Amino acid sequence: MESLLLLGGNDSDKLTNVLRDLGYQVISISKPSQIGPFEPDDGYLGAVINAVDNLELALMTTRLVRKRETPVEPVIFIVGQAQLSELNLRDDLFDDFLISPIDAAELDVRLKHLLWRSGRGLMPELIEYGPLILNLETYQATISGRIMDLTYMEYELLKFLASRPGKVFSRETLLSRVWGYEYYGGARTVDVHVRRLRAKLGEQQESLIQTVRSVGYRFGSPRRNAPTGSR
Repeated sequence: MESLLLLGGNDSDKLTNVLRDLGYQVISISKPSQIGPFEPDDGYLGAVINAVDNLELALMTTRLVRKRETPVEPVIFIVGQAQLSELNLRDDLFDDFLISPIDAAELDVRLKHLLWRSGRGLMPELIEYGPLILNLETYQATISGRIMDLTYMEYELLKFLASRPGKVFSRETLLSRVWGYEYYGGARTVDVHVRRLRAKLGEQQESLIQTVRSVGYRFGSPRRNAPTGSR
């Protein structure tokens, strides 16, 4: 299995553990001159460059991995909030960036997407509707690029509704289809979960889950185009 190249800076051990927990093999370096000598026979899978501690060293490293005979890609840059302006006109050096402190789940999603885009990973099965994306393999949901912190049942309810846009479901149907026929909770359970989902979708997207008076709930709008699709 190919390994990710990591320039971790002061967070090298922490980032190494995060990436290994996500299932990646990691080769950690502390300076650009180690890129060649440490390179495995099958090359690097990609690179994660932490610029928080030393921006110039990070930029030097990304220039080197980009200008090699076989460039290392994709490259994810990790920066501090105050360093964002330093990335202007330098986006040719990286494919994506994260703001420190990073979230492991977000790093995983971005890496998998970049690896798939570069032809070095499998496209996960997704449900997409406008700004909402549900990853059916990782049980992660994002809205406008923001990862949603969902409980298991919140995710299951959102997945059920988002995979059937425009269809109206009664509370009783949702209870039996999402919670299961053996669940004895009342319809209030559905209302509580819908309210929580709307709050987590945010003000601009909460209307994705619509109340159909005297009936139940519907995802999206029957007047809108169909979603991007389930893949």
